[in-house]
Amino acid sequence: MTVETASAARRTLRRAVFLPVWLLLVAVAVPFALGLTVPRALLYLPFAASVLVLGLPHGAVDHVTLLRARGTLADAGLRALLTGPARDALARVGLLYLVLGGAYLLGWWVAPAAAFVVFVALTWFHWGQGDLYALVDLVETTHLRTGSQRALAVVVRGGLPMVVPLVGAPVAYRRVATDVVGLFDAGAADALAPAFAPGTRLVVAVGFGALSLATLVLGFVHARRRGGAARVSWRLDAVETTLLWGYFLVVPPVLAVGLYFCLWHSVRHIARLVVLDRPATRALAAGDLRPGVVRFARDAAPLTVGALVVFAALFLAVPTDGSLAALVAVYLVLLAVLTLPHVVVVTLLDREQGLWTPPGVDGPGPAHGSPGR
Repeated sequence: MTVETASAARRTLRRAVFLPVWLLLVAVAVPFALGLTVPRALLYLPFAASVLVLGLPHGAVDHVTLLRARGTLADAGLRALLTGPARDALARVGLLYLVLGGAYLLGWWVAPAAAFVVFVALTWFHWGQGDLYALVDLVETTHLRTGSQRALAVVVRGGLPMVVPLVGAPVAYRRVATDVVGLFDAGAADALAPAFAPGTRLVVAVGFGALSLATLVLGFVHARRRGGAARVSWRLDAVETTLLWGYFLVVPPVLAVGLYFCLWHSVRHIARLVVLDRPATRALAAGDLRPGVVRFARDAAPLTVGALVVFAALFLAVPTDGSLAALVAVYLVLLAVLTLPHVVVVTLLDREQGLWTPPGVDGPGPAHGSPGR
């Protein structure tokens, strides 16, 4: 695949990934900033939708992700799972999910409060690495030119959906933590109480706010030094960081994180995978999103169904009161269990694409032209 084709495909993806999602989040945030309140049940709708749309499916192509990143033309449809490279890759990735996911699920029964903290930390890192990819590979020239900048970007961008709701809506945040941990031990959530204390939240707000600002300042220095497209990349970073701070401060956490999971993180990860799929990339280069979306939906369908079977088994295994909140709590545990092996796959993809090895201030844009592109 030529560099020109890959660049044209990224231009198409940028039009879909950035501005439309910003506008949607602003459209949600403004009414809440003006005092809107909605019934609690409605707050769970994005998570309910994510079972089939964008959220759960975004990790359902892990078995061919590394193959495609290395240049293998690996189909991922149902027929391909029975033969060819996808079958062998599915066996390897399936074992990874079974071992790591199974061990983590056991951890929820043994120490649910600790497992919840691990889930927050794991999601923090994973959502940060997802945004790092967008800031490095979906732009013409990134302003994130050093390893330390990229590490800071992961901490800040992944921390926004994990930390800012704690500052803005601690009661709702604690309710979710209690619901999830309470599936396994009704009293275990008390161990998390110090995180919600006013003093802790003040320290978090000041510290994370200062870190966010310092990261943008450092990025500005590098962007100014490099000029041109790097400044565009920095402005994009600044707009998104500011937008997400405001969004997570005013929108109720369950709704805010649910929408972010579907519309922000999952869309960006799917964009990353679509660029690895050569037939989809050729369509993107011609300005057509539809073939890539259709191919991804087809590829993700078999393992999404498999994840739903695991979800049903988990729901039957964990005692609940049958409420919507309990159903979402079980779903969050499922996401936690699936996230651990998924992060391993994505981290290997990061390494394959050189996401953590920037070329330096005067080098070419990193990750562009990586294997499989």
